[in-house]
Amino acid sequence: MKRWIVFLIGLLLFGCASSRDVRMLDKEMDKLYFQINALRRENDFTKNNLSDLRAENQRLKTDLSLRLENIQSEMQSLSTDIEEYKELLKRPSKDMDRIKDDMEDRLKTLEERRKNQEEKIRELEKRLKAPEPKTPSPGPKPMESDKSASTKEIPSELKGSSTGMGDLYKDAYETFHKGNLEGARRKFEAFLKQYPNTELSDNAQFWIGETYYLKKDYEKAILEYEKAIVKYPEGDKIPAAMFKQALSFLELRDKTNATNLFKRVIEKYPRSDQAEMAKKKLETIK
Repeated sequence: MKRWIVFLIGLLLFGCASSRDVRMLDKEMDKLYFQINALRRENDFTKNNLSDLRAENQRLKTDLSLRLENIQSEMQSLSTDIEEYKELLKRPSKDMDRIKDDMEDRLKTLEERRKNQEEKIRELEKRLKAPEPKTPSPGPKPMESDKSASTKEIPSELKGSSTGMGDLYKDAYETFHKGNLEGARRKFEAFLKQYPNTELSDNAQFWIGETYYLKKDYEKAILEYEKAIVKYPEGDKIPAAMFKQALSFLELRDKTNATNLFKRVIEKYPRSDQAEMAKKKLETIK
């Protein structure tokens, strides 16, 4: 640029610059100004990009720091769990054997209760002359698990002062088998509010899970089955609830959890109908 300016001044001083030369110089000057402006714009754009990159870098640093803190917290929690597990392994073998024997005794007691319940149910069905359960019309056809789940209902202890409770449960149960899943769910929930800790409470909680299962709302079904397992650990619906949880996970394409639950049913309740069905299901899972 300076060269052209000097050249222009020289032409003017010596009086030998023609109009054509002046126009050429003007064009060259305009071109140079245009290039300078373009360079300035590019420089400003580069500065803005650099500022954005610095901001993004700061954000990434902050995010990385938070993630690192979370990982450290999880590692600390895992370390605590490992220590607790090590302490458990250090417990005398006699304690472990005692726990194992206690679990076996509880399983035997549950099995005896199941057989007694089946006998009482048959007696009550004869007394009430209840109709055969019908498959809910709006939902899918009951799977093999539903056969065992629907055979143990309404214990015969509900006589005299317990008649109201039995009627309330029977109404909800019949509503379910008529295909009114929403209505049945509301009635079972109302039953649990009024009778939260009876011999029928675990059954009612299980059937709430069934209403969601037949609606194909498998995530809610899993949660409701879990309530039947946790709230009523002595109830006879645990094998059925665990089996239906496994089926729900299978519907959600979670084969890992489904397989684990099928195995738990077989290990904990080997004599149950659900254990036999779980074995068949495991054979189909690849």
